[in-house]
Amino acid sequence: MDKKKVIIVGGGITGLAAAYYLQKEAQQKSLPIEIKLIEASTRLGGVIQTVKKDGFVIEKGPDSIIARKTSGINLIEELGLKDKVISNTAGKSYILVKGKLHTMPEGSFMGIPTRVTPFAVSGLFSPVGKLRAAADFVLPKGKPQKDQSLGKFFRRRLGNEVVENLIEPLLAGIYAGDIDKLSLMSLFPTFYQMEQEHRSLVLGLKKTMPEPPKQPASKKQPARKGMFISLTTGLEEIVIQLEKRLGESVLKGTAVTKVTRQSDGYEVTLANGTSEKADSVIIATDHFHAQKMLAEFSFMDCFKDMPSTSVANVAMAFPKSAIKQDIDGSGFVVSRNSDFRITACTWTHKKWPGSTPEGMALLRCYVGKPNDQEAVNLSDDEIIEIVLNDLNKTMNITEKPLFHVVTRWKKAMPQYTVGHKERMEQVKAALNEELPGVYLAGGSFEGVGIPDCITQGINAMKKSLEYITK
Repeated sequence: MDKKKVIIVGGGITGLAAAYYLQKEAQQKSLPIEIKLIEASTRLGGVIQTVKKDGFVIEKGPDSIIARKTSGINLIEELGLKDKVISNTAGKSYILVKGKLHTMPEGSFMGIPTRVTPFAVSGLFSPVGKLRAAADFVLPKGKPQKDQSLGKFFRRRLGNEVVENLIEPLLAGIYAGDIDKLSLMSLFPTFYQMEQEHRSLVLGLKKTMPEPPKQPASKKQPARKGMFISLTTGLEEIVIQLEKRLGESVLKGTAVTKVTRQSDGYEVTLANGTSEKADSVIIATDHFHAQKMLAEFSFMDCFKDMPSTSVANVAMAFPKSAIKQDIDGSGFVVSRNSDFRITACTWTHKKWPGSTPEGMALLRCYVGKPNDQEAVNLSDDEIIEIVLNDLNKTMNITEKPLFHVVTRWKKAMPQYTVGHKERMEQVKAALNEELPGVYLAGGSFEGVGIPDCITQGINAMKKSLEYITK
Protein backbone atom coordinates (compact mmCIF):
# COMPACT_ATOMS: atom_id res chain seq x y z
CA MET A 1 0.00 0.00 0.00
CA ASP A 2 1.29 3.46 -0.95
CA LYS A 3 1.39 6.08 1.77
CA LYS A 4 -2.01 7.69 2.24
CA LYS A 5 -3.00 10.94 3.93
CA VAL A 6 -6.21 11.59 5.85
CA ILE A 7 -7.09 15.15 6.85
CA ILE A 8 -9.56 15.65 9.68
CA VAL A 9 -11.11 19.13 9.80
CA GLY A 10 -12.27 20.19 13.26
CA GLY A 11 -10.71 19.53 16.66
CA GLY A 12 -13.82 19.00 18.77
CA ILE A 13 -14.40 15.61 20.38
CA THR A 14 -15.61 14.14 17.05
CA GLY A 15 -12.45 15.05 15.14
CA LEU A 16 -10.22 14.08 18.06
CA ALA A 17 -11.84 10.66 18.34
CA ALA A 18 -11.54 10.09 14.58
CA ALA A 19 -7.85 11.08 14.62
CA TYR A 20 -7.00 9.06 17.74
CA TYR A 21 -8.64 5.82 16.59
CA LEU A 22 -7.24 6.17 13.07
CA GLN A 23 -3.75 6.65 14.51
CA LYS A 24 -4.27 3.56 16.69
CA GLU A 25 -5.38 1.45 13.70
CA ALA A 26 -2.42 2.63 11.62
CA GLN A 27 0.06 1.83 14.41
CA GLN A 28 -1.41 -1.57 15.27
CA LYS A 29 -1.57 -2.71 11.64
CA SER A 30 1.60 -0.91 10.50
CA LEU A 31 -0.34 0.99 7.83
CA PRO A 32 1.49 3.82 5.97
CA ILE A 33 -1.07 6.53 6.84
CA GLU A 34 -0.33 10.17 7.60
CA ILE A 35 -2.97 11.86 9.76
CA LYS A 36 -3.45 15.60 10.06
CA LEU A 37 -6.05 17.23 12.27
CA ILE A 38 -6.69 20.90 11.44
CA GLU A 39 -8.51 23.16 13.92
CA ALA A 40 -9.45 26.80 13.28
CA SER A 41 -9.23 27.97 16.89
CA THR A 42 -6.16 27.98 19.11
CA ARG A 43 -7.47 25.20 21.37
CA LEU A 44 -8.95 21.74 20.89
CA GLY A 45 -12.09 20.29 22.44
CA GLY A 46 -14.81 22.55 21.04
CA VAL A 47 -17.49 23.02 23.71
CA ILE A 48 -15.68 20.72 26.16
CA GLN A 49 -13.87 23.15 28.43
CA THR A 50 -13.05 23.00 32.15
CA VAL A 51 -12.04 25.84 34.48
CA LYS A 52 -10.30 25.12 37.78
CA LYS A 53 -10.39 27.95 40.29
CA ASP A 54 -9.92 28.07 44.07
CA GLY A 55 -10.58 24.34 44.41
CA PHE A 56 -13.70 24.39 42.20
CA VAL A 57 -13.97 22.28 39.03
CA ILE A 58 -16.28 24.14 36.63
CA GLU A 59 -17.47 22.90 33.25
CA LYS A 60 -18.08 25.64 30.70
CA GLY A 61 -19.72 23.20 28.27
CA PRO A 62 -21.26 19.76 28.86
CA ASP A 63 -20.88 18.56 32.45
CA SER A 64 -21.42 14.86 31.89
CA ILE A 65 -21.39 11.80 29.64
CA ILE A 66 -24.34 9.41 29.59
CA ALA A 67 -23.00 6.11 30.90
CA ARG A 68 -25.18 3.67 28.92
CA LYS A 69 -23.70 4.89 25.61
CA THR A 70 -20.43 3.01 25.84
CA SER A 71 -18.24 4.97 23.40
CA GLY A 72 -17.60 7.63 26.07
CA ILE A 73 -16.42 5.29 28.83
CA ASN A 74 -14.48 3.18 26.29
CA LEU A 75 -12.46 6.23 25.24
CA ILE A 76 -11.90 7.25 28.87
CA GLU A 77 -10.51 3.77 29.61
CA GLU A 78 -8.33 3.86 26.46
CA LEU A 79 -6.77 7.08 27.76
CA GLY A 80 -6.00 5.60 31.19
CA LEU A 81 -8.50 7.81 32.99
CA LYS A 82 -10.75 5.14 34.52
CA ASP A 83 -9.57 5.95 38.06
CA LYS A 84 -10.83 9.53 37.64
CA VAL A 85 -14.41 8.53 36.69
CA ILE A 86 -17.19 9.75 39.01
CA SER A 87 -20.94 9.21 38.82
CA ASN A 88 -23.45 11.94 39.49
CA THR A 89 -25.47 11.76 42.69
CA ALA A 90 -29.02 10.86 41.70
CA GLY A 91 -30.67 13.30 44.09
CA LYS A 92 -34.11 14.76 43.61
CA SER A 93 -34.62 16.92 40.57
CA TYR A 94 -37.38 19.41 40.05
CA ILE A 95 -39.48 21.15 37.43
CA LEU A 96 -40.45 24.75 37.96
CA VAL A 97 -44.05 25.35 36.82
CA LYS A 98 -45.90 28.63 37.39
CA GLY A 99 -43.37 29.78 39.97
CA LYS A 100 -43.39 26.61 42.06
CA LEU A 101 -40.87 23.74 42.25
CA HIS A 102 -42.35 20.26 41.79
CA THR A 103 -40.44 17.00 42.30
CA MET A 104 -39.88 15.09 39.07
CA PRO A 105 -42.30 12.14 39.22
CA GLU A 106 -40.43 8.92 40.01
CA GLY A 107 -40.32 6.37 37.24
CA SER A 108 -40.53 8.86 34.38
CA PHE A 109 -38.25 8.41 31.38
CA MET A 110 -37.72 11.58 29.34
CA GLY A 111 -40.95 12.80 30.92
CA ILE A 112 -43.00 9.70 30.03
CA PRO A 113 -44.43 7.97 33.10
CA THR A 114 -43.61 4.29 33.65
CA ARG A 115 -45.28 4.20 37.08
CA VAL A 116 -48.82 5.44 37.59
CA THR A 117 -48.86 6.35 41.31
CA PRO A 118 -46.07 9.04 41.41
CA PHE A 119 -47.64 10.57 38.34
CA ALA A 120 -51.17 10.47 39.77
CA VAL A 121 -50.18 12.25 43.00
CA SER A 122 -47.89 14.83 41.34
CA GLY A 123 -48.85 18.49 41.69
CA LEU A 124 -47.48 19.12 38.20
CA PHE A 125 -50.79 18.36 36.51
CA SER A 126 -54.45 19.16 37.01
CA PRO A 127 -56.99 16.30 37.33
CA VAL A 128 -57.99 16.98 33.73
CA GLY A 129 -54.32 16.83 32.63
CA LYS A 130 -53.89 13.47 34.39
CA LEU A 131 -57.02 12.07 32.75
CA ARG A 132 -55.82 13.24 29.34
CA ALA A 133 -52.44 11.58 29.88
CA ALA A 134 -54.21 8.33 30.86
CA ALA A 135 -55.75 8.32 27.37
CA ASP A 136 -52.40 6.92 26.21
CA PHE A 137 -53.66 3.52 27.45
CA VAL A 138 -56.65 3.55 25.07
CA LEU A 139 -55.70 5.75 22.11
CA PRO A 140 -54.96 3.92 18.83
CA LYS A 141 -51.43 4.05 17.48
CA GLY A 142 -50.67 6.88 15.04
CA LYS A 143 -50.64 6.39 11.31
CA PRO A 144 -47.20 5.43 9.94
CA GLN A 145 -45.28 8.51 8.76
CA LYS A 146 -41.72 9.43 7.82
CA ASP A 147 -41.31 12.09 10.50
CA GLN A 148 -43.18 14.47 12.81
CA SER A 149 -42.30 16.94 15.54
CA LEU A 150 -41.66 15.75 19.09
CA GLY A 151 -44.35 18.16 20.29
CA LYS A 152 -47.01 16.83 17.92
CA PHE A 153 -46.22 13.22 18.78
CA PHE A 154 -46.20 13.63 22.57
CA ARG A 155 -49.26 15.92 22.61
CA ARG A 156 -51.24 13.30 20.70
CA ARG A 157 -50.28 10.56 23.14
CA LEU A 158 -50.25 12.40 26.49
CA GLY A 159 -51.88 15.83 26.07
CA ASN A 160 -50.70 19.43 26.44
CA GLU A 161 -50.11 19.51 30.22
CA VAL A 162 -47.67 16.62 30.32
CA VAL A 163 -45.84 18.05 27.32
CA GLU A 164 -45.60 21.61 28.65
CA ASN A 165 -44.96 20.82 32.33
CA LEU A 166 -42.71 17.77 32.02
CA ILE A 167 -41.50 16.67 28.58
CA GLU A 168 -40.79 20.09 27.05
CA PRO A 169 -38.67 21.46 29.95
CA LEU A 170 -36.58 18.26 30.00
CA LEU A 171 -35.98 18.11 26.25
CA ALA A 172 -35.50 21.88 25.90
CA GLY A 173 -32.80 21.59 28.56
CA ILE A 174 -30.99 18.93 26.51
CA TYR A 175 -31.46 20.29 22.98
CA ALA A 176 -32.04 24.04 23.61
CA GLY A 177 -34.78 23.90 20.99
CA ASP A 178 -38.49 24.15 20.29
CA ILE A 179 -40.02 20.67 20.57
CA ASP A 180 -42.76 21.65 18.11
CA LYS A 181 -40.04 21.88 15.44
CA LEU A 182 -37.61 19.15 16.51
CA SER A 183 -37.65 15.81 14.68
CA LEU A 184 -38.97 12.69 16.40
CA MET A 185 -37.19 10.32 14.01
CA SER A 186 -33.81 12.02 14.49
CA LEU A 187 -33.94 12.30 18.27
CA PHE A 188 -36.26 9.56 19.58
CA PRO A 189 -37.08 7.03 16.84
CA THR A 190 -37.53 4.36 19.53
CA PHE A 191 -40.64 6.16 20.81
CA TYR A 192 -42.17 6.04 17.35
CA GLN A 193 -41.34 2.33 17.06
CA MET A 194 -42.70 1.75 20.57
CA GLU A 195 -46.04 3.32 19.65
CA GLN A 196 -46.25 1.32 16.42
CA GLU A 197 -45.44 -1.92 18.24
CA HIS A 198 -47.13 -1.53 21.64
CA ARG A 199 -49.67 1.22 20.79
CA SER A 200 -49.36 2.77 24.27
CA LEU A 201 -46.10 4.63 25.08
CA VAL A 202 -46.47 3.97 28.80
CA LEU A 203 -47.04 0.22 28.32
CA GLY A 204 -44.26 0.10 25.72
CA LEU A 205 -41.80 1.71 28.14
CA LYS A 206 -42.83 -0.60 30.99
CA LYS A 207 -42.17 -3.62 28.76
CA THR A 208 -38.82 -2.41 27.39
CA MET A 209 -37.25 -0.52 30.33
CA PRO A 210 -35.22 -2.59 32.82
CA GLU A 211 -36.57 -2.60 36.38
CA PRO A 212 -34.57 -0.29 38.69
CA PRO A 213 -32.59 -2.19 41.34
CA LYS A 214 -34.50 -2.53 44.61
CA GLN A 215 -32.96 -0.53 47.45
CA PRO A 216 -32.51 -2.47 50.72
CA ALA A 217 -34.66 -1.11 53.53
CA SER A 218 -32.45 0.82 55.91
CA LYS A 219 -32.66 4.02 57.86
CA LYS A 220 -29.90 5.81 56.00
CA GLN A 221 -29.73 5.17 52.25
CA PRO A 222 -26.40 5.87 50.54
CA ALA A 223 -26.56 8.43 47.75
CA ARG A 224 -27.67 6.61 44.61
CA LYS A 225 -25.45 6.72 41.56
CA GLY A 226 -26.97 8.47 38.58
CA MET A 227 -26.87 7.64 34.90
CA PHE A 228 -24.12 10.15 34.06
CA ILE A 229 -20.37 10.16 34.54
CA SER A 230 -17.66 12.80 34.59
CA LEU A 231 -14.01 13.02 35.67
CA THR A 232 -12.65 14.34 38.95
CA THR A 233 -10.34 16.60 36.95
CA GLY A 234 -13.08 17.74 34.54
CA LEU A 235 -14.05 16.54 31.08
CA GLU A 236 -11.32 18.60 29.38
CA GLU A 237 -8.89 15.97 30.69
CA ILE A 238 -10.10 13.77 27.79
CA VAL A 239 -9.11 16.51 25.32
CA ILE A 240 -5.72 17.05 26.98
CA GLN A 241 -4.90 13.33 26.83
CA LEU A 242 -6.01 13.03 23.19
CA GLU A 243 -3.92 16.04 22.18
CA LYS A 244 -0.85 14.52 23.89
CA ARG A 245 -1.25 11.29 21.95
CA LEU A 246 -1.81 13.00 18.61
CA GLY A 247 1.31 15.16 19.01
CA GLU A 248 2.61 16.76 15.83
CA SER A 249 -0.32 15.61 13.69
CA VAL A 250 -2.38 18.53 15.07
CA LEU A 251 -2.43 21.99 13.42
CA LYS A 252 -4.25 24.65 15.47
CA GLY A 253 -5.14 28.26 14.68
CA THR A 254 -5.74 27.60 11.00
CA ALA A 255 -9.15 27.39 9.31
CA VAL A 256 -10.00 25.28 6.27
CA THR A 257 -11.86 27.30 3.64
CA LYS A 258 -12.42 24.77 0.87
CA VAL A 259 -12.22 21.09 -0.02
CA THR A 260 -11.81 20.43 -3.76
CA ARG A 261 -11.80 17.13 -5.62
CA GLN A 262 -8.72 16.48 -7.76
CA SER A 263 -7.89 13.63 -10.13
CA ASP A 264 -5.59 12.10 -7.47
CA GLY A 265 -7.58 12.85 -4.29
CA TYR A 266 -8.48 16.11 -2.58
CA GLU A 267 -7.01 19.56 -2.10
CA VAL A 268 -7.72 21.16 1.26
CA THR A 269 -7.32 24.95 1.10
CA LEU A 270 -6.38 26.78 4.30
CA ALA A 271 -7.19 30.36 5.34
CA ASN A 272 -3.47 31.22 5.39
CA GLY A 273 -3.30 30.71 1.61
CA THR A 274 -1.59 27.31 1.67
CA SER A 275 -3.15 23.98 0.74
CA GLU A 276 -2.70 20.32 1.63
CA LYS A 277 -3.25 17.17 -0.42
CA ALA A 278 -5.36 14.36 1.04
CA ASP A 279 -6.61 10.96 -0.05
CA SER A 280 -9.60 11.19 2.29
CA VAL A 281 -11.16 14.02 4.33
CA ILE A 282 -13.28 13.80 7.48
CA ILE A 283 -15.18 17.05 8.07
CA ALA A 284 -15.91 17.15 11.80
CA THR A 285 -17.11 20.76 12.06
CA ASP A 286 -20.58 22.24 12.49
CA HIS A 287 -22.90 22.29 9.47
CA PHE A 288 -22.31 26.00 8.73
CA HIS A 289 -18.59 25.50 8.17
CA ALA A 290 -19.06 22.16 6.41
CA GLN A 291 -21.42 23.83 3.91
CA LYS A 292 -18.95 26.66 3.25
CA MET A 293 -16.11 24.21 2.58
CA LEU A 294 -18.25 22.36 0.05
CA ALA A 295 -20.25 25.39 -1.15
CA GLU A 296 -20.06 24.42 -4.84
CA PHE A 297 -22.16 21.30 -4.18
CA SER A 298 -25.90 22.01 -4.15
CA PHE A 299 -26.64 18.94 -1.98
CA MET A 300 -25.02 20.85 0.91
CA ASP A 301 -27.47 23.77 0.56
CA CYS A 302 -29.88 22.21 3.09
CA PHE A 303 -27.39 23.16 5.81
CA LYS A 304 -27.77 26.88 4.99
CA ASP A 305 -31.28 26.73 6.44
CA MET A 306 -30.53 24.40 9.35
CA PRO A 307 -30.92 26.46 12.54
CA SER A 308 -28.66 26.50 15.57
CA THR A 309 -29.52 28.14 18.86
CA SER A 310 -27.17 30.02 21.17
CA VAL A 311 -26.95 29.37 24.90
CA ALA A 312 -25.14 30.98 27.81
CA ASN A 313 -24.43 29.57 31.22
CA VAL A 314 -23.18 31.15 34.41
CA ALA A 315 -21.44 29.27 37.21
CA MET A 316 -21.50 31.07 40.55
CA ALA A 317 -19.56 30.15 43.68
CA PHE A 318 -20.95 30.91 47.17
CA PRO A 319 -20.25 29.91 50.72
CA LYS A 320 -23.08 27.51 51.65
CA SER A 321 -24.07 29.94 54.40
CA ALA A 322 -25.13 32.47 51.71
CA ILE A 323 -27.97 30.17 50.59
CA LYS A 324 -30.53 30.64 53.36
CA GLN A 325 -33.28 28.57 51.78
CA ASP A 326 -31.62 25.50 50.36
CA ILE A 327 -33.27 22.81 48.26
CA ASP A 328 -32.75 19.08 48.68
CA GLY A 329 -31.78 17.99 45.19
CA SER A 330 -29.45 18.35 42.25
CA GLY A 331 -31.27 20.97 40.19
CA PHE A 332 -34.35 22.01 38.27
CA VAL A 333 -35.58 22.76 34.77
CA VAL A 334 -38.06 25.52 33.95
CA SER A 335 -41.33 25.10 32.04
CA ARG A 336 -42.05 27.61 29.29
CA ASN A 337 -45.15 28.90 31.09
CA SER A 338 -43.04 30.32 33.95
CA ASP A 339 -41.96 33.98 34.04
CA PHE A 340 -38.29 32.94 34.32
CA ARG A 341 -35.52 33.76 31.85
CA ILE A 342 -33.27 30.96 33.07
CA THR A 343 -34.04 27.56 31.53
CA ALA A 344 -32.40 25.37 34.17
CA CYS A 345 -30.19 25.40 37.25
CA THR A 346 -27.78 22.70 38.42
CA TRP A 347 -26.64 22.57 42.05
CA THR A 348 -23.23 21.32 40.99
CA HIS A 349 -21.95 20.87 44.56
CA LYS A 350 -24.72 18.30 45.12
CA LYS A 351 -24.71 16.68 41.68
CA TRP A 352 -20.94 16.17 41.45
CA PRO A 353 -19.28 15.37 44.80
CA GLY A 354 -15.72 16.65 44.84
CA SER A 355 -16.31 19.49 42.37
CA THR A 356 -16.54 22.04 45.18
CA PRO A 357 -14.46 22.74 48.32
CA GLU A 358 -15.93 21.91 51.74
CA GLY A 359 -18.49 24.46 52.90
CA MET A 360 -18.95 25.91 49.41
CA ALA A 361 -21.80 25.84 46.89
CA LEU A 362 -21.61 26.01 43.11
CA LEU A 363 -24.73 26.87 41.10
CA ARG A 364 -24.79 26.70 37.30
CA CYS A 365 -27.66 28.36 35.46
CA TYR A 366 -28.57 28.56 31.78
CA VAL A 367 -30.17 31.26 29.64
CA GLY A 368 -31.06 31.35 25.94
CA LYS A 369 -34.53 29.97 25.22
CA PRO A 370 -35.29 29.63 21.49
CA ASN A 371 -37.54 32.69 21.83
CA ASP A 372 -35.10 34.60 24.09
CA GLN A 373 -31.84 34.45 22.14
CA GLU A 374 -30.95 38.05 22.98
CA ALA A 375 -30.29 36.97 26.59
CA VAL A 376 -27.06 35.31 25.43
CA ASN A 377 -25.64 38.66 24.26
CA LEU A 378 -26.21 40.53 27.52
CA SER A 379 -23.22 41.60 29.63
CA ASP A 380 -21.95 39.37 32.44
CA ASP A 381 -23.47 41.69 35.05
CA GLU A 382 -26.87 41.67 33.32
CA ILE A 383 -26.89 37.85 33.04
CA ILE A 384 -25.94 37.48 36.72
CA GLU A 385 -28.68 39.91 37.74
CA ILE A 386 -31.26 37.91 35.73
CA VAL A 387 -30.04 34.63 37.22
CA LEU A 388 -30.00 35.79 40.86
CA ASN A 389 -33.39 37.45 40.45
CA ASP A 390 -34.86 34.18 39.11
CA LEU A 391 -33.13 32.00 41.72
CA ASN A 392 -34.43 34.16 44.56
CA LYS A 393 -37.98 33.42 43.52
CA THR A 394 -37.45 29.89 44.88
CA MET A 395 -34.33 30.20 47.06
CA ASN A 396 -32.98 32.85 49.40
CA ILE A 397 -29.44 33.83 48.43
CA THR A 398 -28.24 36.71 50.59
CA GLU A 399 -24.82 37.44 49.09
CA LYS A 400 -23.20 38.17 45.75
CA PRO A 401 -21.20 35.25 44.34
CA LEU A 402 -17.55 34.95 45.43
CA PHE A 403 -16.77 34.70 41.71
CA HIS A 404 -18.59 33.78 38.51
CA VAL A 405 -17.76 32.21 35.15
CA VAL A 406 -20.04 33.23 32.27
CA THR A 407 -19.80 31.26 29.02
CA ARG A 408 -21.58 32.06 25.77
CA TRP A 409 -21.87 29.41 23.08
CA LYS A 410 -23.01 31.16 19.91
CA LYS A 411 -24.95 29.04 17.39
CA ALA A 412 -23.65 25.98 19.22
CA MET A 413 -26.81 23.88 19.51
CA PRO A 414 -27.78 22.43 16.09
CA GLN A 415 -31.52 21.90 15.69
CA TYR A 416 -32.65 18.63 14.12
CA THR A 417 -35.92 19.90 12.67
CA VAL A 418 -38.57 17.65 11.13
CA GLY A 419 -37.12 15.80 8.11
CA HIS A 420 -33.51 15.99 9.37
CA LYS A 421 -32.86 12.24 9.13
CA GLU A 422 -34.09 12.11 5.53
CA ARG A 423 -32.00 15.15 4.58
CA MET A 424 -28.92 13.53 6.14
CA GLU A 425 -29.48 10.33 4.15
CA GLN A 426 -29.69 12.37 0.95
CA VAL A 427 -26.50 14.29 1.78
CA LYS A 428 -24.59 11.08 2.61
CA ALA A 429 -25.73 9.45 -0.64
CA ALA A 430 -24.67 12.53 -2.64
CA LEU A 431 -21.29 12.69 -0.87
CA ASN A 432 -20.69 9.04 -1.64
CA GLU A 433 -21.48 9.67 -5.30
CA GLU A 434 -19.74 13.01 -5.91
CA LEU A 435 -17.03 13.13 -3.22
CA PRO A 436 -16.02 9.54 -2.38
CA GLY A 437 -13.64 9.55 0.57
CA VAL A 438 -15.18 12.68 2.16
CA TYR A 439 -17.23 12.10 5.32
CA LEU A 440 -19.29 14.32 7.65
CA ALA A 441 -19.34 13.69 11.39
CA GLY A 442 -20.31 15.66 14.49
CA GLY A 443 -23.07 17.19 16.55
CA SER A 444 -24.78 18.80 13.57
CA PHE A 445 -25.45 15.50 11.88
CA GLU A 446 -26.32 12.36 13.85
CA GLY A 447 -26.36 13.03 17.58
CA VAL A 448 -25.34 15.89 19.87
CA GLY A 449 -24.03 14.23 23.05
CA ILE A 450 -20.36 13.44 23.69
CA PRO A 451 -20.79 9.64 23.15
CA ASP A 452 -22.76 10.25 19.93
CA CYS A 453 -19.98 12.53 18.64
CA ILE A 454 -17.28 9.98 19.55
CA THR A 455 -19.27 7.25 17.77
CA GLN A 456 -19.62 9.42 14.66
CA GLY A 457 -15.87 10.09 14.70
CA ILE A 458 -15.16 6.35 14.93
CA ASN A 459 -17.62 5.53 12.14
CA ALA A 460 -16.15 8.19 9.84
CA MET A 461 -12.64 6.91 10.62
CA LYS A 462 -13.66 3.34 9.70
CA LYS A 463 -15.18 4.48 6.39
CA SER A 464 -12.12 6.59 5.60
CA LEU A 465 -9.78 3.67 6.41
CA GLU A 466 -11.82 1.32 4.26
CA TYR A 467 -11.76 3.83 1.39
CA ILE A 468 -7.99 4.41 1.40
CA THR A 469 -7.07 0.74 1.85
CA LYS A 470 -9.36 -0.82 -0.75
